[in-house]
Amino acid sequence: MIENSTLVLFGARGNLSRVKLVPGLFHLDESGQLPAKMKILSVGRQSISPEDWQAEIKGMLDNKFNKNYDKETFRRFIKRNIYHANLPDDPDAFKKFAARLNDDKIFPPNFSFFLSVRPSDFALIVDRLAGEGLLDDKISWRRVLIEKPFGTDLKSANELQKSISKHLKEKQIYRIDHYLGKSALQNILTTRFANSILEPIWNKEYIDHIQITNHEILGVGDRTVFYDATGALRDMIQSHLLQMVALIMMERPKSLSPEDIRDQKIKLLKSIKSIKNDNFNNSTYRAQYGEGNIDGEKVASYLNELGNVNSITETYAAVKLFIDNPRWNGVPVYLRTAKRLNINETNISIRFKNTNSINKDNYNWLEFNIQPKESTYFEITTKTPGLNQDETRITKLEGQNRITGDETIDAYETLMLDLISGNQSRFLHIDEVKAQWEFIDPIIDYWSKNKDNIDQYISGGKDPMGSKVIFENETQFWR
Repeated sequence: MIENSTLVLFGARGNLSRVKLVPGLFHLDESGQLPAKMKILSVGRQSISPEDWQAEIKGMLDNKFNKNYDKETFRRFIKRNIYHANLPDDPDAFKKFAARLNDDKIFPPNFSFFLSVRPSDFALIVDRLAGEGLLDDKISWRRVLIEKPFGTDLKSANELQKSISKHLKEKQIYRIDHYLGKSALQNILTTRFANSILEPIWNKEYIDHIQITNHEILGVGDRTVFYDATGALRDMIQSHLLQMVALIMMERPKSLSPEDIRDQKIKLLKSIKSIKNDNFNNSTYRAQYGEGNIDGEKVASYLNELGNVNSITETYAAVKLFIDNPRWNGVPVYLRTAKRLNINETNISIRFKNTNSINKDNYNWLEFNIQPKESTYFEITTKTPGLNQDETRITKLEGQNRITGDETIDAYETLMLDLISGNQSRFLHIDEVKAQWEFIDPIIDYWSKNKDNIDQYISGGKDPMGSKVIFENETQFWR
C-alpha cells in the first residue's frame, strides 16, 4: 500500500511538467493509483494566483487528452494541487517554502522532490532543501528525483554526487533514465527469465553478436545549443543504450527486488572492457547529418541549423563494446544512435551463430522492438512450399507485447509511481552512472583530440557506409 505523501515538483511550469508530469499524475489519479490524501506542491519561479494555476492545469490536460477525461477525477486532482512561487530574487524564498511545506495540516510529511530543472541547479536545490531540514528522514521519508544528465563526464558526475551525498543517503536518491520506465524495456527481464527456452542459448556459444539501435527521423530542432554541447554519444549511448545493454546481458538476479536487479546491472556495466588507444578507429564512429529530403521536404544540414560550420558534435554515433565475463567473452555488442535517418525505431537485435549445413547465409535473429511498435519476434529458416526441395525462406514468429485493450502508461507515470512507492529498481545507482561514464569518457576524449575524423551523411537516408568500420567481420551488417 502506498503511503500518503507530498510530491513537490520543481520546474512545474516547464515543458516536461506540462507535457508529461502533470498529465501523468492525473492519469495515475484517474487509475486509482494515488493515495487519497496525497498532495502535489508545484514550485515555479513566477507568482500566479490559485485560480490561474488551476486554469493552467486544465489547459495541460485539455491538450494531452483532447478534453476527454473524467470530470470527477479532475475535481479531485485540482484539490490535490497547490502552487508555490519560489521567487529567485527573494533571499528568504526557501525559508518561506519550508514553512509552507511543513504545515502538516495540509501536506503529508513524507516528501518526494522531483527536480525538473536545469542540471546546474540540482546541487543548489539539494543544498537549500537540506539547509531548511527538509531532507531529514529520521521521522518520515524524504526522496529526491534527479533528471538526467547526471554529470557530463565522470569528473562532473563525481562532483555532483559528492555535493548531494552530503545531504542524502543513496536510498533517498532517484536518478531517472526515462527509458527504464518504458513497458517494452520492462518486458526484457520478464522475457529473459520467465522463459526457460532462452537460458541455454543466452551465451557466447550460440550468440554471434548483439545490436542496440535508436534512430530518429527528426533533427535537432530548437535544441541546437543543448545538443551541440552534448552530442549523440552523451545524449543516448551513455545513458539509455548502455542501460539496455545491462538489461539484455546481466546475469539472473537472486530475486526481482530492486536491490538484486541493481546489483546485477552494476556487475555487468563494470565488466564492459575499456577501448584501447589503438582500437578507437575500428570501435567507434561518428558523423553529422547533411542536407537531404524527408517526406518530400528538403531539410537543412546540422551545421546550417546550428549556424556553426566548425562544430564537430556528432548526430550519429556507433560504438562497439565487449563484456569481460565468462558468459559473453568475445561477443561484440554494437550500439548506434542517430538523428535524421529514414526511420524511427528503437530495438535490440540478437543474431545467433549459424551452425547449420542447409543454408549458411541464413541467420536466426531474436528482436525486441521497443518503439514505435512493442513486439518480440524470432526469425527462423523454413522450407518454401513447392517442388524445389532446396529453396528456403525466413519466417518471422512475432508476438505483440501490446494488444488492443492493453493499458497505455507513459514512462514518466511508471517512474513517478515508483518514486512515491519507494521502488528504486528502475532508477540508476551511482555505481551504474560511474561505470557508464568510465566507458564513455575515453571516447569523448579521443574524439575531442581527433577533430577531423567526422563524416557527413544524407538526411533521410540509411546508416552511413563508414559506420561499418566497427564490425568484426564481413558477415555482420546493420539490421
